[in-house]
Amino acid sequence: MLDREGFRPNVGIILLNARNEVFWGKRLREHSWQFPQGGIKYGETPMQAMYRELHEETGLHPEHVKIIGRTRDWLRYEVPDKFIKREVRGHYRGQKQIWFLLRMVGRDCDICLRATDHPEFDAWRWNEYWVPLDAVIEFKRDVYQLALTELSRFLRRPAQRAEKPRGPRVSRYPRVIGAPAQPLTIVDTSVVCSEIEVEASSLDEIPPRVIVGK
Repeated sequence: MLDREGFRPNVGIILLNARNEVFWGKRLREHSWQFPQGGIKYGETPMQAMYRELHEETGLHPEHVKIIGRTRDWLRYEVPDKFIKREVRGHYRGQKQIWFLLRMVGRDCDICLRATDHPEFDAWRWNEYWVPLDAVIEFKRDVYQLALTELSRFLRRPAQRAEKPRGPRVSRYPRVIGAPAQPLTIVDTSVVCSEIEVEASSLDEIPPRVIVGK
């Protein structure tokens, strides 16, 4: 479903935890990280599409989150031709998105990347709100910056910062589907929860940890 300008209606999700850290998902079998997002189906409202995409990509349900803000209008990005299927070139230009800012009220172990048979992500992590976007595919970076900036006014004080930090401070690692990238002690088949702090300057420099996917 495209509008007259060739943009597909879409929703984007910025999911916060209690520390104002943001959920990032690693695209399946790729090295890029992104926020949950997806198209709005015919007959859906943006909010309905947001809850559907939230569950499909993170396994979370409406009771696990609270809406604390959304963008006032559509934010658009164009997709380069090399990423567009040949049959829709000349018609499809990109995405126009309504962005939602959500506060997670559930637990980390409520997140499940295999909620559907077609997962979008194979790892996830919490990261500081302001973080370099170098691990995001290039044509999405501007709209990410616009969404983060517009929705930052809803952040709880005093976590809101007047200046962006030079690099992220991470206190929780991703849950990884598949074999871990480093030795991991399995206590049982449930989530292994421990915390560690790492100083890093970009998303790509944060080492993985946590559980073997079921």
